[in-house]
Amino acid sequence: TQILLSAQAVDGSVRKHAEESLKQFQEQNPSGFLLSLSGELANDEKPVDSRKLAGLILKNALDAKEQHRRYELIQRWLSLDVGVKAQIKEYLLQTLTSTVYEARSTASQVIAKVAGIELPQKQWPELIESLLSSIHQVPPHVKQATLETLGYLCEEVSPDAVEQDHVNKILTAVVQGMNATEASNDVRLAATRALYNALGFAQANFSNDMERDYIMRVVCEATLSQDIKIRQAAFECLVSISSSYYEKLGPYMQDIFNITAKAVKEDEEPVALQAIEFWSSICDEEIDILEEYGGDFSTAVSDIPCFYFIKQALPALVPMLLETLLKQEEDQDQDEGAWNLAMAGGTCLGLVARTVGNDIVPLVMPFIEENITKPDWRQREAATYAFGSILEGPSPNQLVPLVNVALNFMLTALTKDPNSHVKDTTAWTLGRIFEFLHGSTMETPIITSANCQQIITVLLQSMKDAPNVAEKSCGALYFLAQGFEDMGPSPLTPFFQEIVQSLLTVTHREDAGESRLRTAAYETLNEVVRCSTDETVSMVLQLVPIIMMELHKTLEEQKLSSDEREKQNDLQGLLCGCLQVIIQKLAASADATKYAFMHYTDQIMSLFLRFMKAMLAIGALAYATGPDFVKYMPDFYKYLEMGLQNFEEYQVCAVTVGVVGDICRALDEKVLPWCDGIMTQLLKDLSSNQLHRSVKPPIFSCFGDISLAIGENFEKYLMYAMPMLQSAAELSSHTSGADDEMIEYTNLLRNGILEAYSGIFQGFKNSPKTQLLIPYAPHILQFLDLIYMEKDMDEVVMKTAIGVLGDLADTLGSNAGSLIQQSLSSKDFLNECLSSDDHLIKESAEWAKLAISRAISKSVHAYGRVGVRFKVQDCIQRLGRVGSVRSGQVKLVCTCFMGVSGDHLVTRN
Repeated sequence: TQILLSAQAVDGSVRKHAEESLKQFQEQNPSGFLLSLSGELANDEKPVDSRKLAGLILKNALDAKEQHRRYELIQRWLSLDVGVKAQIKEYLLQTLTSTVYEARSTASQVIAKVAGIELPQKQWPELIESLLSSIHQVPPHVKQATLETLGYLCEEVSPDAVEQDHVNKILTAVVQGMNATEASNDVRLAATRALYNALGFAQANFSNDMERDYIMRVVCEATLSQDIKIRQAAFECLVSISSSYYEKLGPYMQDIFNITAKAVKEDEEPVALQAIEFWSSICDEEIDILEEYGGDFSTAVSDIPCFYFIKQALPALVPMLLETLLKQEEDQDQDEGAWNLAMAGGTCLGLVARTVGNDIVPLVMPFIEENITKPDWRQREAATYAFGSILEGPSPNQLVPLVNVALNFMLTALTKDPNSHVKDTTAWTLGRIFEFLHGSTMETPIITSANCQQIITVLLQSMKDAPNVAEKSCGALYFLAQGFEDMGPSPLTPFFQEIVQSLLTVTHREDAGESRLRTAAYETLNEVVRCSTDETVSMVLQLVPIIMMELHKTLEEQKLSSDEREKQNDLQGLLCGCLQVIIQKLAASADATKYAFMHYTDQIMSLFLRFMKAMLAIGALAYATGPDFVKYMPDFYKYLEMGLQNFEEYQVCAVTVGVVGDICRALDEKVLPWCDGIMTQLLKDLSSNQLHRSVKPPIFSCFGDISLAIGENFEKYLMYAMPMLQSAAELSSHTSGADDEMIEYTNLLRNGILEAYSGIFQGFKNSPKTQLLIPYAPHILQFLDLIYMEKDMDEVVMKTAIGVLGDLADTLGSNAGSLIQQSLSSKDFLNECLSSDDHLIKESAEWAKLAISRAISKSVHAYGRVGVRFKVQDCIQRLGRVGSVRSGQVKLVCTCFMGVSGDHLVTRN
């Protein structure tokens, strides 16, 4: 007890000594340590502070954010003595009856963590029954703790680890606890929060009309509770129901509209925000359905048809949302994390516009026209915000005439309106206009030679305004520049130097650290450079020494506070990013400019080697300098190795893996002296449980880059790389029942594996060592069969997969022909890709078809030459698996193998 209290002492030395004592106890006697903690938590005679910390340490001994650490803790718990675990669990359940809320609440969380480990292992089967057995006979504080525990349990445990009978009992207890007849608000709140976590378990219950009606009635009643926390929690349940059970909501929508409208109009902000969030969530669902199925439900392709709830609610929903826009807060434009009723209403209005398209315009325009010139800033700002919110969704034909009328007015408001809020929202709205209604795809341009200069002048002037207005003006300029990409001569070209100079001036403002202004200025500068034309490339070249000087200055500041150090790191990242974009632009420029740029490369590389965050920019420099980059490798390699070893900052590791690919493409075979070290580190990364899984797909792709660069020299790595690829391929095949996030990761993993195979095949093509790949071909074809038959690959994987089939045929030639013919699904997969709407997939498939035809043709002649004897039936069966084989080829084979005319044999077979 004393150690736990000392660990929270104000005196640093006392605290440190206590922490060391706890650590020592944990290391010397892990099971005794956990048992002591649970005993401390359960003991009502102990101080609240020691009990809380005991519970927190206990919880942290069962779970961690890092995947590898979490796995270790789970294994440690499972390996504990059964008796010790039983005693700990008994203490935890006992704590639920404590009169001290903090102890009960902590115990609830720890019980859920233990359940998260044990229930999937079919351990602690009696837990749920023991929690529910006496829930109606216990005092309110125990009931509250039990419901809180059930809520946390549902959050920790996967639905498939709990039997449906237990799910039914949990939901019954939770919904009864939410009932208006429940006297204790604490119990009702715990039950409502528990339902939020339990909704993922309720599929069967929501499929039953009576059970669903009961749950929905209780939730809707809870939104009318006298207690604000219960009302808020009930609306959070409705938001969750809207996304999980959208297709079941039809009978309840009128009641829900009335409840949400009342809350938005009359309730306190935390509740009103959740009421708006319900409609935002419905929009998200309908946008996803309409995007996935193109709004065409006549073919009945959708499992979940769109019920057009938003379209039906439109006449009442839009006025409700417009009303919220007038509820701004005085300082919301200064607060980066601000979120209030007006902002939630505007966000929802934007989602409604994306959901219903043109239908929203006539409902919003009268509000804009009525308020845009009012003396009260709130009305002008609300009107501007409404206009900006509906610019994505409706067709350009509907919006362009309105924008043409409004543009001049808005440019004037941006410089002349006396209110900062209005100017902030006006700049944001201009950015939205340029993002959605300006670009090469627009039939009627809104930016012409007549207004372009005025727009640029106003935006550059506004970049001198307050930081929040200047930041939004930079954003508008960003989209203005982006819209002129791919449009031939750019109207921005005459203003390029002035724009660049203005942006550099913004980065030096004393208040550039506020409202993300400096970041916005550099991001806009990058986009202006990226979208610039050849006419301005000499001015881009002039930026190189300027940005290098800025980066060099950041090295001179030595004594910095931790806050200043963080800001300096951010600035260095921005400057490295800016140089990266400049390098990429100049690398693609005419020879004279590129030659002039090459004079800077030594200085740039010397500077980059002093910043780990310059890794991406170094990749761009490698691309720009090509084979000449080899002179930097001796100095750069140690940084490359450090990046590949950086498991903790996995994003750094991922970026470094990408740079290895850039270097391979730049150096080709010249990268060979460093390949042993790079491959060793990449293989270590793949074997590590500590490295974040997101880095592993790009590592596999990197194998392909290395093989493409060094060709047959990759031979010595095959025995290590190929088993890794095979293991990962097998791992990626177990996706049944996976959630969307896991399916997305599986597609990334498969794509990485396929890119590796593709690079390896292409690297070995035309090499005498090609036969080294033959033993791996059956497994690769098996992998292609598997991902085709699972039917969950995305278009990127499909394109890479059909490419690998072609690479295999192209590289292995006659050795691949018979293997491809034996493949279960190569023919079907090829045909599906050939009929794809995606022209890239179709192109890859046509090339693969040609490569496969050549391989099969070679294999036929090869068998004929060496006089291999096959049964005629076997020949025909093998060839028959490939759709492109004609009977004439079968006859030819029969003749080659059997020495007889194939006509009558073919007929018979």
